[in-house]
Amino acid sequence: YRGMKRPERRERVTEALEKVEMAHRAKHLPSQLSGGQQQRVAVARAVAGQPSILLADEPTGNLDSKNGEAVMGLLRTLHDEGSTICMVTHDPRYAEHAMREIHLFDGRLAVEAAA
Repeated sequence: YRGMKRPERRERVTEALEKVEMAHRAKHLPSQLSGGQQQRVAVARAVAGQPSILLADEPTGNLDSKNGEAVMGLLRTLHDEGSTICMVTHDPRYAEHAMREIHLFDGRLAVEAAA
């Protein structure tokens, strides 16, 4: 638990869940959540740990545009606080948030560009 005392862990988890508007479902089991809700909780779980590097595979894939933008804002905040975010997406709207884009085609590097 990263050397944190229980109250600090609870506070950090609650804050992360609030950022993805899921604090009201904190006591629910995964089977009681929709796919999009499960995805938002997964993002909150990753962010709560304040990682130095975050690997995000389609973090907005099951989300509507409102929640997708909220997740992207959360990832931007994490980046602004010093974390490196490596994200895979098929959505050009979210790719535009990147400082650097790498496009693959048939498993090979097709285009690399600084944003």
